[in-house]
Amino acid sequence: MEPIVLKTNACRWDSVSLGEVMLRLDPGEGRVHTTRQFTVWEGGGEYNVARGLRRCFGLKTAVVTTFADNPVGRLVEDLILQGGVDTSLIRWVKYDGVGRTVRNGLNFTERGYGVRAAVGCSDRGHTAISQVKRGDFDWEAIFGPQNGSRWFHTGGIFAALSETTPDVAAEAMDTARKYGTIISFDLNYRESLWKAIGGKAKAQQVNRDLVRKVDLLLGNEEDFSAMLGVQLEGVTEDFDELPIASYEKMLRNVAAAYPNLKMVATTLRTAHTASRNAWGAMALYQDEIVHVPQREVDILDRVGGGDSFASGLIYGFLAGKTVEWAVQCGVAHGALAMTTPGDTSMTTLAEVERVMKGGSARIAR
Repeated sequence: MEPIVLKTNACRWDSVSLGEVMLRLDPGEGRVHTTRQFTVWEGGGEYNVARGLRRCFGLKTAVVTTFADNPVGRLVEDLILQGGVDTSLIRWVKYDGVGRTVRNGLNFTERGYGVRAAVGCSDRGHTAISQVKRGDFDWEAIFGPQNGSRWFHTGGIFAALSETTPDVAAEAMDTARKYGTIISFDLNYRESLWKAIGGKAKAQQVNRDLVRKVDLLLGNEEDFSAMLGVQLEGVTEDFDELPIASYEKMLRNVAAAYPNLKMVATTLRTAHTASRNAWGAMALYQDEIVHVPQREVDILDRVGGGDSFASGLIYGFLAGKTVEWAVQCGVAHGALAMTTPGDTSMTTLAEVERVMKGGSARIAR
């Protein structure tokens, strides 16, 4: 495996993400089907990485997406602006008045508690971003000398939105590579997105092609199985115990199948309850395994934990840290992100570093 080498010329952005950003409606401690009020957040698997890199780690990031130009789209834009992510690459399309042809995505999500698991119910059919096609974004202007980005991130959620979105992802990747931009991809398998368009067979067809263009590949054990057909051996259905040797074998099998990859990383999660998980990670880099053992973490809202792992890991590389530091940063950032509501990180770099050093949760005042 070749090392990840960042380009050194000046760039407008440290990282750019491509994906859908939805309005999340959160019933708090209640249930979606019985609540009388919601708190709103913005969220999306690819966007969450850009926001974490900006809000927690202070890097310059942008999101490439599309919204229907109506008050819901403008609300999501306002939430993105509060997170500090550059909105200049957002495309706005005319709204038809009722959403027959184009709309913005909604995501109703319960946090879960104890034996009651978290639940997501997305409402994202024919959204503006799902209708994008090759040529809709000027990737030459984004990644070329006019602007430039050191890193590009997208994933399997965006690729699952329609027949055309994988082509857009491939177009972006090809241009990013042309200009020496490192490319990361989070498999992020979502059964609800694939089941009506060919299921796992279609997911594997689409993602195998895209992964051949990637430098850093992220996913959990279900992602690698469903999206690439690489199985994890020796686990039970509830993943009560995680055989570390099997995870190492899985990562090496992925790397062997895709020799273009410079790093393969996976989170290690055992969900004892919705409120308490064992959480860690493993990565394969330059043929060596980096393992951060699981530790018990208390969960307020698990959504976005994997995205925050990704942004912490990517930050480690962008900041010039060791690979061991980067993986530890990802684990700490993911753990902290799951202690607050919403999809995105509300933590600081100082808090991440404190967790990395094994700091306690004693009050700071």
